[in-house]
Formats: sequence, C-alpha cells, structure tokens
Amino acid sequence: MKKYQDSGQDALQDGRERKKADEELTDADRQKLAMKKLEAENERLRTEIAFLKKLEELERRRR
Repeated sequence: MKKYQDSGQDALQDGRERKKADEELTDADRQKLAMKKLEAENERLRTEIAFLKKLEELERRRR
C-alpha cells in the first residue's frame, strides 16, 4: 500500500523481466541481441532443412 501511495500505479509493476528500450542498450548489448537473433534464425533454418530432407527421403521411398 505504501508503494502505491508514494509512487502510484507504476510502482506496483513487476520489472524483473523488463526489456530495455533500444536507446538504453549499449553497443555490446545490441551486438549480443543481434547475435542471439541470428543464432535463433540459424537454428530454425537448420531444423527446416532437416525436415525437408526427411520429407524428400520419405517421398522417394514411397515411389
């Protein structure tokens, strides 16, 4: 109750998982974020390629 009275509604927000705004990020943080995005995309593409290879193999066996 005291938090709310002192600082209002915003004081009650849970900020543990708050993401920084782009303006708050350092160059190193931006690079890490970009690297994580690229790694995630790379993994997605690898998974897609593996799936397509399996599909192609199954279609080949069916013939």
